[in-house]
Amino acid sequence: MGALLIVIIYLAFISLGLPDSLIGSAWPVMHTQLNVPTSYAGVITMIIAGGTIVSSLLSDRLTRKLGAGLVTSCSVLLTAVALMGFSITDSFALLCVWAVPYGLGAGAVDAALNNYVALHFKARHMSWLHCFWGVGASISPYIMSYALTGGFGWAHGYRIVGILQIGLTAVLFLSLPLWQNRKNETKEGEAAPRALSFRQALQIRGVPMVLLTFFAYCALESSAGLWASSYLVQFRGADPVVAAKFAALFYMGITFGRFLCGFISEKFGDRILIRMGILIVAAGCVMIMIPFSSDLPALAGLIVIGFGCAPIYPSVIHATPANFGRENSQAIIGIQMACAYTGSTFMPPVFGSLASCTTIGLYPFYLMLFVLLMLVMSERLNRTVVL
Repeated sequence: MGALLIVIIYLAFISLGLPDSLIGSAWPVMHTQLNVPTSYAGVITMIIAGGTIVSSLLSDRLTRKLGAGLVTSCSVLLTAVALMGFSITDSFALLCVWAVPYGLGAGAVDAALNNYVALHFKARHMSWLHCFWGVGASISPYIMSYALTGGFGWAHGYRIVGILQIGLTAVLFLSLPLWQNRKNETKEGEAAPRALSFRQALQIRGVPMVLLTFFAYCALESSAGLWASSYLVQFRGADPVVAAKFAALFYMGITFGRFLCGFISEKFGDRILIRMGILIVAAGCVMIMIPFSSDLPALAGLIVIGFGCAPIYPSVIHATPANFGRENSQAIIGIQMACAYTGSTFMPPVFGSLASCTTIGLYPFYLMLFVLLMLVMSERLNRTVVL
C-alpha cells in the first residue's frame, strides 16, 4: 500500500508543476488576443502568488481538520477547475477571477504534500519528488506549444492540462483510504497534534532562521532563472540563442541535481546537503562575477548554480520535522511555503528595478547576497537546533 501511495504522490508532484509554466509559454499569444499589454502577465501571477501565500498559511488548520489526502485532492480539484476556467475565458478580468482558485489550490497542495512526505518517507523521496515537479513544469510548455502550433489556440492548451488535473483528482479521491491509513500511524509517546498560529510558530527556536533561509533560496532561484539570459546578452555580450540555451540548462541543473541527490541524501543528511548546495551556488556566482575574456565560465556558472540549488529546497523541507517536531511541522512548512512564494514573487522585480537604475552587471552580486543570507541563517539554525 505504501508503494502505491508514493506513486500517487509522485503523480501529484508532476501535476503540481504542470500549471506553473503555462502562463509564461502562452502569454505572448494570450495578451494579443485579450487586447492587454504584455506587462499584465504580472497582474495574473501576482494574484496567483497571493492565493498561494494565503492557502499556505492556512494549510496547518486545513490539514489537521481534513487530513493531507483530502486537502491534496480538493486542492488539485480547485486547480483543475481554475484551469478549465482559463480555457473558456475571453477577457482579462475573468482571468483574474480564475487566478484566485488557481493560487489557492496550488499553495495548499504544496504545503500538505511536502509535510506529508517529510513525515512519512525517506529523504531520497523528497529529492526525487521535487525532481518530478520539474518534469511537470517542463512538460506543460510542450503541451501549450502543441496547442498553438496545431492551430487549436492557447485555450486548448489550458484545457488539456485541466483534463489531466481532473484525471489526477479522481485518482486522489480513490486513494483516500491509503492516506487515512498513514494518517493513523503514530509513534509511541509522540506529542498530540495541535494547530499553531503564525505568532506561535515564530516563537519556536530557529523558525525565523529557517524562514529567512527559505526566503533567500527562493529569491535566488527565481532571480537567477528570470534574469540569466538578459545578463548574458546585455552585459556579457553573449549570443541570445546561446544565452537562452544556458538559461534553460540552469533549470535542468536543478532537476538533474535533485535526481542525483536522491541517491546520496540518506548518506550525507539534510544539513550537509544544504551546506554543500549553498557552497556550490557560491562557486557558480563567483564564476559569473570574474570578468573572463571568454563567456564560457559565466555560462558554466549558471549550470553550477542550478546544480547547487538542487538539494537546498527539498532538504530544508525534509529537515523540518526533525528540527521543530513532527507535531509542529505542518504549520512551519506552510509558513515556509508562504516565504518561498514571497521571495520568488517580489525579489526578481526588485532586481529589475535595481538594474534599470544602475546596471544589470550587478546580477551575480545580487545573487551572492542571498547566498550569504542562506549560509548565515542555515548555520545559525544548525547551532540553535540540536538534534
